[in-house]
Amino acid sequence: MFTAIDVIRAKRDGHRLTDDQIDWVVDAYTRGVVADEQMSALAMAVYLNGMDAAETARWTSAMVDSGEVLSLEVDRPTVDKHSTGGVGDKITLPLAPLVAACGAAVPQLSGRGLGHTGGTLDKLEAIPGWRAQLSVDEIQRQLSEVGAVICAATTGLAPADRKLYALRDVTATVESIPLIASSIMSKKLAEGASALVLDVKFGSGAFMKTLTDARRLADALVSIGHAHGVRTSALLTDMSVPLGRAVGNAVEVAESIEVLQGGGPSDVVELTLALAREMLAMAGLSHVDPAAVLASGQAYEVWSRMITAQGGDPTAPLPRPTHVHTVVAETDGTLSTLDAYAIGVAAWRLGAGRARKEDPVQPAAGILCHTKPGDPVRAGDPILELHTNTPEALPAALASLEGSFTIGTTAPAPRPLVVDTIRP
Repeated sequence: MFTAIDVIRAKRDGHRLTDDQIDWVVDAYTRGVVADEQMSALAMAVYLNGMDAAETARWTSAMVDSGEVLSLEVDRPTVDKHSTGGVGDKITLPLAPLVAACGAAVPQLSGRGLGHTGGTLDKLEAIPGWRAQLSVDEIQRQLSEVGAVICAATTGLAPADRKLYALRDVTATVESIPLIASSIMSKKLAEGASALVLDVKFGSGAFMKTLTDARRLADALVSIGHAHGVRTSALLTDMSVPLGRAVGNAVEVAESIEVLQGGGPSDVVELTLALAREMLAMAGLSHVDPAAVLASGQAYEVWSRMITAQGGDPTAPLPRPTHVHTVVAETDGTLSTLDAYAIGVAAWRLGAGRARKEDPVQPAAGILCHTKPGDPVRAGDPILELHTNTPEALPAALASLEGSFTIGTTAPAPRPLVVDTIRP
């Protein structure tokens, strides 16, 4: 029999937690036997002293076991994708229907935005009628009939993570790589997919600011997946500049539809195809060319069916803002930099994101980046277009954009979008 104090003391003193200690403390915390203040102390001890790969894998298992695990019965291979979050990262929207059109089943249980990174569900809720909450039976049926579903996680999946995530947010323990990795993977493993591809981002607009930290997180995530018998790989991708030209909710949906219809910004298309190829390889479908499927229009057909199945109208006009403000270039030259974090914060302040989980978001709020690094500009040309229904938010948004871009005389050196791929 254990006590919370014993487990806290062990990790505080730098010892490895045993499997039994981990199983007990996660279960006891989920049931309310271990108090928040005790789990806070343990989370800080983990933050300071870390956990090795075996500890992290066991911690993840305990969080998976705290709730239900979906049993996906479909007649095609299942593969999921997770992004660690970024600015303008709407990749899930075109990616899920594309991979489904290539022959896989994609159970994409997604979340909402918090702070400067947007949430997939917030974006899709800009579509009139679309609903995020589905039952397990509805998820199963849609996977079988459409091949792709993007929805909220059911409340029964990894309830331990839901409690611990909220606690980490208020105890300065969010940045612990073992706790980040186990949080991500507990939800993904509970989804029941047989393969998983992770998009681990680094740079100013990402949670991990450096490539080194992103690689450490990617290694931990892939290791956990492998330990649980799920084929797992991770792409390391640059999030120094916003993805695409749209940052927000309805504007990102519109850009995703452009991609599905054969257009869209080149970086969004590039990352969508890179992730699709990796997902198809993990699912045993590497013989399918996602670029050809995207060009054929089949992915857009799956998108329309997916949105319709969840009550949405794929042909309905998307919300438009009541107020638009344009930031223009003051000099001639070439856009040298465009800081993803500053753009994300500005979009959040315009109403596209939330400071607390219970805050509402504005479907029409966001930013259009008319110019990206390397583009030539003349004085008076639009750089950024700010959308909001609350004009009183504009001063704070503009303040966050101070120094967010620079105009120089030469184009910046090209940076690869996908830097590396991590496999077990």
